[in-house]
Amino acid sequence: MDKFVIKGETRLKGKVRVSTAKNSILPLMAASLLADSPVRLRNVPNLVDVKTMINLLTSLGVKIRRENKDLIIDASKIDNLCAGYEIVRQMRASFFVLGPLLAKYKRAKVSLPGGCAIGPRPVDLHLKGLQALGADIKVEGGYVISETRQLMGAELCLEGAKGTSVGATANCLMAATLACGKTVIYGAACEPEIVDLANFLNKMGAKISGAGTLRIEVTGSKRLEGVEYQPIPDRIEAGTFACAAAITKGEIEIENCLPEHLTTVLVKLRECGVKVEEDKDKIRVAVSQELKPTTITTAPYPGFPTDMQAQVMALLTTAQGRSVITETIFEDRLMHAVELQRFGAKITITDNTAIIDGVAKLSGAPVMASDLRASACLVIAGLAAKGETVISRIYHLDRGYENLEEKLNSLGANIQRVRE
Repeated sequence: MDKFVIKGETRLKGKVRVSTAKNSILPLMAASLLADSPVRLRNVPNLVDVKTMINLLTSLGVKIRRENKDLIIDASKIDNLCAGYEIVRQMRASFFVLGPLLAKYKRAKVSLPGGCAIGPRPVDLHLKGLQALGADIKVEGGYVISETRQLMGAELCLEGAKGTSVGATANCLMAATLACGKTVIYGAACEPEIVDLANFLNKMGAKISGAGTLRIEVTGSKRLEGVEYQPIPDRIEAGTFACAAAITKGEIEIENCLPEHLTTVLVKLRECGVKVEEDKDKIRVAVSQELKPTTITTAPYPGFPTDMQAQVMALLTTAQGRSVITETIFEDRLMHAVELQRFGAKITITDNTAIIDGVAKLSGAPVMASDLRASACLVIAGLAAKGETVISRIYHLDRGYENLEEKLNSLGANIQRVRE
């Protein structure tokens, strides 16, 4: 198991390039199950989650190979329709194979998923949507067992108690591409990753309109073909670099990112006194003054992303004044606040709200990551902290950030990866 040793108080400066979006790549890999010929996904990052999805698809009989940064996925012949617990428990995105398997092969057996410890993340909306399309579903022994004679187009609503569901929208969207007739998804997630999935499926021969809105319409196709496709850049990685530059009062240019995917994050950074310049596919971030406090409430896209909540909390620990962050998406996604307190941060947690009173300086400390974005939060704090910070359990970080320490070191950070 590896850990990070960070020597703080380094000002980030220079240029950094964002990798392809993890949260797009994983559903696209699952969607490749729908194709009758090979798919080539370009510039796929070398992440633990990608390796997990490769292992899962390979266990189904999919042929996968790497050519430099590209993945070639051939799912034209598979010999197993069961996604087993040992793999699925490692990553929630494994559940994305349910919709494609059911649509193409009329049956599937998929373990209930695992993933980061950030609170309950039920799959009831996934199952509700697939049942509306005509799937017979039962849950036995920790597995979702589903079958159908033929999925049929239907009207379904995927909005839950906490708003739209990206996972349920993706699963039902994939399933609907091979359903007979027209499907209308109400309460669909609007995230850029859903738009990317729809664009990919359309290029394969699907007939999808309305992606990026609350209403998506799908007219079923008889078959889908493999294509070559470049997924979108990772907006969360771009936001993470922006926070790292801001807390160190740095000046960086973030390349290969789409500013329109980060609108609410950039608005909040500007409120904090961060100078942000946007270009077509890059963002320039600079700080030359004391950071100011702000108030944030996470919400489904285009609201403030829950995946950026932890990183911005780290930033706000040094903003001069009181900030308030309310997490509305996941119940247990404030666990990093306790670790930030070890740096000397002043944070009070009440239910799902964090009240942050900025301090003049953080101090390096031994800390432990609890999930993927919490790991990034601790790295950001460590960059600004006086002295040495040691972050354990960075395997969480490797799930979603490609070569993060190398990219930050290229900007002037001092991070060493050490075997524990």
